Amino acid sequence: MALAIVLLIVIIGSVAFNWLSPWWFTDIASNWGNIDTTVFITFWVCGIVFVAVCLFMTYCVWKFRHKEGGRADYEPENSRLEWWLTVVTTIGVVAMLAPGLVVWDDYVNVPPDAQEFEVLAKQWTWAFRFPGEDGKLGTVDTTNIGMDNPFGMNMDDPNGADDVLVPASKVHLPKDQPVKVWLRSIDVLHDFFVPEFRAKMDAVPGMVTYFWFEPTKVGEYEILCAELCGVGHFSMRGRVQIDTQEDFDAWLDAQPTWAEMQAGITPKSYSAMAMRGRDVAETNGCFACHTLDGSVVVGPTWQGLWGSTRTMTDGSEVVVDGAYIDESVRNPAVKVVEGFAPVMIPYDLSEEDMQALIEYLREETGAEEPMSADRGEDAVPADAVALNEAAASNQGLAVLNAQGG
Repeated sequence: MALAIVLLIVIIGSVAFNWLSPWWFTDIASNWGNIDTTVFITFWVCGIVFVAVCLFMTYCVWKFRHKEGGRADYEPENSRLEWWLTVVTTIGVVAMLAPGLVVWDDYVNVPPDAQEFEVLAKQWTWAFRFPGEDGKLGTVDTTNIGMDNPFGMNMDDPNGADDVLVPASKVHLPKDQPVKVWLRSIDVLHDFFVPEFRAKMDAVPGMVTYFWFEPTKVGEYEILCAELCGVGHFSMRGRVQIDTQEDFDAWLDAQPTWAEMQAGITPKSYSAMAMRGRDVAETNGCFACHTLDGSVVVGPTWQGLWGSTRTMTDGSEVVVDGAYIDESVRNPAVKVVEGFAPVMIPYDLSEEDMQALIEYLREETGAEEPMSADRGEDAVPADAVALNEAAASNQGLAVLNAQGG
C-alpha cells in the first residue's frame, strides 16, 4: 500500500511540476513555430503514456497486494490485450514521428528568395562568409586553409574575389529575410545552434550541410555548439545580431572581401611566433569570448589592447603589457576589467605558448615590430626566441623546396 501511495505522489508531482516549472522555452525569434509544435506533441504523447503507465502500476500494486492465502492465475497469452497494445502504441509512435517528417520536409526545402551565407566551424570558434555582388560563393578547399587564407578560398576562382569574410565570432543577419545557412567544419563534428531560432544543424568534416530559417525579431542572440567537440566545447560560442535590412547592408559593406584580404588590407602579416600565438588563441577558444573588431561577446574586446590602459573592478588602472596578459591568462580572477564578470577559467599554458600568445596580441593589437630578447620585463625567453627563429627558418626551407632550391 505504501508503494502505491509513493507512485501516486510521483504522478501528481510530475504533472504539477510541468505546470509550475519556471523553466520553459525561450521566446521564439524565427519562422519555425512548427518545430515547437512537434516538440509539444511529443511531450504530450509521452506525458499521457507516462501518467497512464504509472496509474496502471499504482492500481496493480494496490489490487494485487499480498493477501494471506492468495494465489496468482497463470495466463501466458492474451490476444485481445496484445492487439490493443499494438494499436495504441502504433498510434502514439505515428503521432510523434509524422509531424516531425512534415516539418523536416519544409526545413530542407529552401525558399527561392533566400539569401545565402556560410558558417565555418573549427575548434573552438565560428567564422562566416557571405557572397559578394555577384551573389555567388566562391569554391573552397580545406587544403588551402592557413593564416592568410582562413576559409580555404580557391585562388583561381573569380567568384570568390568579392566574397565577404567575417573571421570574428559575431555575425549580422537581416530581419524578415529567409537565409540559407551552409555549414562546413575543418576538424571535428560541430553543431550550429541558436535556441531562439529553434534551428540547428551538424557541421560535418568532409561534407557541406545546410538548413534555412527566417529571423523575425531584431536583437542579439547566442550561438552555441550543440555537439561535444573537444575540451574547449564549452567556450565555442558566438553571437548573431538581427538587424533591419538597412543596418545589415551597412554592416556588410564594412566587412572585408577576399580580394581586399589578398591585397593586404586585412589581416596583418604576422611573424612566425605570432602565427603560433594565434593558433594558441584558437585552440584554447579565446575567440569565443574576445573579439578583434571592438564588439563585446563575453569578455573585453582585444581591439587596441596592447599598451592600452584598463580600469579594473577595484578602481585601479593597468597598462596592458606582457606581464598583464600572462597574469590574466593564468590567474584571470586577480584583475578583472570593470564592467565584466570574473567568469574566465585559468589556463595553464607552457612558457613557449604563453610568449607566442603575447607576441600575437602585440602584433595584432599594438606595435608593428616583433618582440626581441631585450624588451625588459617582457623579454622573450631564449628558447622561445629560438623557436621563433626555427619556425622562420623552416618556412624559408619550405619555400626553397617548393622552388626546387
